[in-house]
Amino acid sequence: QVQLVESGGGSVQAGGSLTLSCVASGKSYNYYLMSWFRRTPTNEREGVAFVYTTRNNTYYADSVKGRFTARHDAAKSTVYLQMGNLGPQDTGMYYCAAAGGRVVTEVEDPSQYRYWGQGTQVTVSS
Repeated sequence: QVQLVESGGGSVQAGGSLTLSCVASGKSYNYYLMSWFRRTPTNEREGVAFVYTTRNNTYYADSVKGRFTARHDAAKSTVYLQMGNLGPQDTGMYYCAAAGGRVVTEVEDPSQYRYWGQGTQVTVSS
């Protein structure tokens, strides 16, 4: 059974930092691509970081480039999202997603991911 469990959300002041974790269980082929999305105040699901775990390649949305760092720890089956210099625009529910064996052609398209975690809330106050 595939399961993604996020943790690490919370409330911080602008300029602060948080690190989110996503622990994955199940067959490893499900997790060749693991990504972080967030739900914006306009209820859109925005991709922020995309980790190809088997290639050790990571890509970021322009809105978080230089402030967020995603990394995969294979030994712990965990993907982390280190978030720095947070601003109110980063507020939202953050979700971990896994390709689940699907061939993802557009990493920023949430509909192409098979598995999702339950989400963890990040709130940044000014």
